[in-house]
Amino acid sequence: MHHSAAPHEVECQRNIWIPMPDGVRLAARLWRPAGLAGPVPAVVEYIPYRKSDGMAARDAQVHPFFAAHGYAALRIDIRGSGDSEGLLADEYTPQEQADALAALEWIAAQPWCDGRIGMMGISWGGFNALQVAALRPPQLKAIITVGSTDDRYADDVHYMGGCPLSANLTWSQTFFADLSRPQDPDVVGERWRDMWLERVDRAALFIAEWTRHPLRDAYWRHGSVREDYSRIEVPVLAVGGWADSYTNAVPRLVAGLPGMRRGLIGPWGHDYPHLAVPGPQIDFLGECLRWWDRWLKGRDTAVESEPLLRVWLQHELPADPAHVERPGSWVGFDSWPSPDVSEQALFLGTAKLEPSPPQPVELRHLSPLDSGFGAGEWCAYGVAADQPTDQREDDARSLCFDTPPLEEDLSVIGQPVLRLELAVDRPRAMVAVRLNDIAPDGSSARVSYGLLNLNHVEGHDRFVTLEPGRPYTVAIALNDIGHRFKAGHRLRVAVSTSYWPTAWPSPEAAMLSVFTGTSRLELPVWQPGAHSRILPDMDAPVLPTPDPRETLRAGSFRREHSSELVSGTRRMHVQLDYGEERIKASGMVIGRINDETYEVVAGDPLSACIETGWIMTMVRGDWSIRTESLARMTGDADSFHITARLDLFEGDALARTRTWDVTIPREGTSNHDADNSVAHPEELNA
Repeated sequence: MHHSAAPHEVECQRNIWIPMPDGVRLAARLWRPAGLAGPVPAVVEYIPYRKSDGMAARDAQVHPFFAAHGYAALRIDIRGSGDSEGLLADEYTPQEQADALAALEWIAAQPWCDGRIGMMGISWGGFNALQVAALRPPQLKAIITVGSTDDRYADDVHYMGGCPLSANLTWSQTFFADLSRPQDPDVVGERWRDMWLERVDRAALFIAEWTRHPLRDAYWRHGSVREDYSRIEVPVLAVGGWADSYTNAVPRLVAGLPGMRRGLIGPWGHDYPHLAVPGPQIDFLGECLRWWDRWLKGRDTAVESEPLLRVWLQHELPADPAHVERPGSWVGFDSWPSPDVSEQALFLGTAKLEPSPPQPVELRHLSPLDSGFGAGEWCAYGVAADQPTDQREDDARSLCFDTPPLEEDLSVIGQPVLRLELAVDRPRAMVAVRLNDIAPDGSSARVSYGLLNLNHVEGHDRFVTLEPGRPYTVAIALNDIGHRFKAGHRLRVAVSTSYWPTAWPSPEAAMLSVFTGTSRLELPVWQPGAHSRILPDMDAPVLPTPDPRETLRAGSFRREHSSELVSGTRRMHVQLDYGEERIKASGMVIGRINDETYEVVAGDPLSACIETGWIMTMVRGDWSIRTESLARMTGDADSFHITARLDLFEGDALARTRTWDVTIPREGTSNHDADNSVAHPEELNA
């Protein structure tokens, strides 16, 4: 149901300081209901994405809504980010979590707070809401986690199925470029420059540390609440989107958490569901308000009577990298796993998916390295055609297995798994698997996919050198999905030995042998029953008033593929120019331009190369800042090589330059266990 009209006017403090025990202060923005005499509960979002400018527009479409409905809403910049003091060394550190505990204690003690707090956030804020909940601070009464994960190794931007992701570098540089911008002088005063240069001089090259941990070791287990779900006792609303890359955690959380929890998965990319593309968007703020009113104010809002898990069952749609809407219907489950979802096995035959095991046959395949150019972005935001394209080009580079045209609709909800009996002819190899929906016209839409580093055949905590020619049995988990295959369509499983540029190629091109007979696809097939049902459509969003802004230069977005026939180079170029706009409340003009290039040469897995750069600008009156960052990553048989440069400008004057040149051994090489840090950043300070 739609929320009621906002009962309160809202007052906003652009900046308040939250003291930490070591003297560092965190910067926060506070919205409160105007005119209330007594204290109210608080809702906190705690992220490193710049409350004063970077996330100000989105914050204005979230937090004032809660204040208008009787909450104190805070957006806190994590230590070392935005306007906050201190240094940020890495993601999800013990320091970040300790600061969160101190911040909650401070907030609960303020005269405007009644001591009851909820945490929420998408992505980073969703991560740390789970992580802080596992620490059990007494002030925290409930959380809402959106687009996050319970397993930092299995389902984050760094690795997928043990395969190193190219997004590991591009996200690293996005985050690094964001941190390269200074604090707002209107917030921190004249010391802004000293604070800025200290932050930059001591900044870490995040990609280096993430690349040093190719296995699921203690580094990744820290902050992965999947290690012990019982630590989380407060009510949890877990939200994801099928176009997002942070959705697999939602079914796991509703299955694994011991206490009150609810799951919600829509068609969305990586954004809050009242803003996300593809739609339909929903009245997500109303959903949040019902959650907060129940657990922070004790009101009966019927959230306990909602299904344990609600998912958007997507209907078939032509392959299109820029979907704005996904047709479908809501399905509710009273329990998860659900008795109404049963496993259906389809066995791999010669180019076929069959209902019973066929005669055993060995099928050999070696994919071209550019298999995967139709993948879209690892994490889709609904920007610049970042969803998967028609898969026919990638299918032609893969080993494919099809069903006959379906005689009736088939609904799949959950995690498909491909169990393969296979062998390879090299000691290092990977495999990629896609599940596609083939329309009668032959178009191929990717429904889900999965990757597996075959050197992790015994688990992601150890490296195993493969025996060429030896048969191995592996299970490749595809991403969870809710999809209806329409009668007349076919299912296709496409297997490839490369998935560039989503994942780095193995250092050797390995011929894959797939053995039919026992190899099979296990599909979670849903049929309505006593434990699940089709639900009514959810309410459309009622959006708060946007943050007033003036566009000074419109943005533009490009995504291009090209081939150089003489050299055999295949290239993808992505440019995201977000334009320039003035934030009217502060007068700040901000601009961002991102440029990414991915290259690989046919037949040479060691030719894979990524370059990614950012130009970020901040201008107010005579004060003008520009940061330019560029990183490049390549690999040889034994190591990854990363070079990076950061230039800071005040006006046209160069204020600082830093450079890095890092070599990190690949897993399984003789140097990896002996020395995970063979080179340190070299710095040049101007």
